[in-house]
Amino acid sequence: MAVKVYVVFYSTYGHVAKLAEEIKKGAASVEGVEVKIWQVPETLSDEVLGKMGAPPKTDAPIITPQELADADGILFGFPTRFGMMAAQMKAFFDATGGLWREQSLASKPAGIFFSTGTQGGGQETTALTAVTQLTHHGMVFVPVGYTFGAKMFGMDSVQGGSPYGAGTFAGDGSRWPTEVELEHAFHQGKYFAGIAKRLKGGSA
Repeated sequence: MAVKVYVVFYSTYGHVAKLAEEIKKGAASVEGVEVKIWQVPETLSDEVLGKMGAPPKTDAPIITPQELADADGILFGFPTRFGMMAAQMKAFFDATGGLWREQSLASKPAGIFFSTGTQGGGQETTALTAVTQLTHHGMVFVPVGYTFGAKMFGMDSVQGGSPYGAGTFAGDGSRWPTEVELEHAFHQGKYFAGIAKRLKGGSA
């Protein structure tokens, strides 16, 4: 039976969505793994989003909290708001109380990826504070660590991401994930899928 990996994200301007697509490709490259990409519900009105200059959402289906229980492993992606996950993703986690009562997510592997506006905008604080959500559900946090290799140490250009997960810097919104950041995302997806497969009893 195939291992089901879900990539669940929220993206206002498309930067996290771009990382999510690359993570999906990486996870799908592992034999015996099926990957599905989802987005969480928007909490802002179309009027507010219009004033913010937000582009239309991707065509990824909207996930409900209960659907998380069907996954064997989940990668969550979100932008940062003041050094923590965006309110839309937090609202989604806040709606998972039923899953918590049933312990439906306990022992499932989980990973995270993210986008911040600036280099000091929360590439690590966002990850650290997000781990609390996974912990209360009893999920197994799977950081990417330094498995991406030498490119984690690159100093010739600005790059997002950390041992916690893939990441990018959006700046004023005009900066998009670089080739290295996308490679990091692909690697995270592949690495995570391999872990999820082993945890389910297969060989990666």
